[in-house]
Amino acid sequence: MKREMGINTTINLAGVQMENPVMTASGTFGSGKEYGELIDLNRLGAVVTKGVAAVPWPGNPTPRIAETYGGMMNAIGLQNPGVEELIRRDLPFLKAFDTKVIVNVCGKTQEEYLTVVERLADQPVDLLEINISCPNVQHGGIAFGQDAKNVEQITRAVKRVAKQPIIIKLSPNVTDITEMARAAQDGGADVLSLINTLTGMKIDIINRTFALANKTGGVSGPAIKPIALRMVYQVAGAVSIPIIGMGGITTAEDAIEFLLAGASAVAVGTANFYNPHATVEIVEGVEKYMEEHGFYRLAEIIGNVHG
Repeated sequence: MKREMGINTTINLAGVQMENPVMTASGTFGSGKEYGELIDLNRLGAVVTKGVAAVPWPGNPTPRIAETYGGMMNAIGLQNPGVEELIRRDLPFLKAFDTKVIVNVCGKTQEEYLTVVERLADQPVDLLEINISCPNVQHGGIAFGQDAKNVEQITRAVKRVAKQPIIIKLSPNVTDITEMARAAQDGGADVLSLINTLTGMKIDIINRTFALANKTGGVSGPAIKPIALRMVYQVAGAVSIPIIGMGGITTAEDAIEFLLAGASAVAVGTANFYNPHATVEIVEGVEKYMEEHGFYRLAEIIGNVHG
């Protein structure tokens, strides 16, 4: 975004220009309707929808949320109303704003991903974020994103039918995140986003039961930021495509760390739950940082860490 003081916060992701590098993280912002009553969605670089599947998913049994030190755990199970409801209800709402629209796509088989991607081909969507942390039911339930061959295969298949640029969202629950990043790039990914949640567990010692009905869940929030930052830095050195950094970003300082580590944009997730103004505050904080440190273009910050 070009402001009166002369700074330029625009960023280009695979030919899609965003006014600033701050977006929402899938699953933490709905379609933006609830937050639209509290913040100006026009101030965001993009809104990323909750994951959408070919058909409605009921999600996991409750309890599905638990607090943890420095964050939270969730085992929602990607509950969603399906792609047809997204098209009917959510996309018209989002297109009324001057912000880019990114749809997060999930599925349990490769065919389910392709069904959603093909259905969205003629819709007002700027980018597609492919959530490869979903369990691949055709391969014993292991997540698509935990095997490099699967990552390359599904990326290539999605890229073949997608009309919009594709973002591959990487799982951190792997031995070598750079191997998965390179596989996605080799498959034709336009952009990478990382990290998704880390797998964790919590036990209620009084009742001697698991805090989540699913036993395990995805850990997010400030506690995972150092891990996410490290992974973004590693991936930035391993691939040549843009990266959207996420994982524990709650302040502008956090976001700037990810930009310095090599991310071209950032996504804010868990912070939205306890501070619905977080995204706009981060946009303003990045602008202030650029003013105070003499940066004219956002590109001057990206990857600009020394050592």
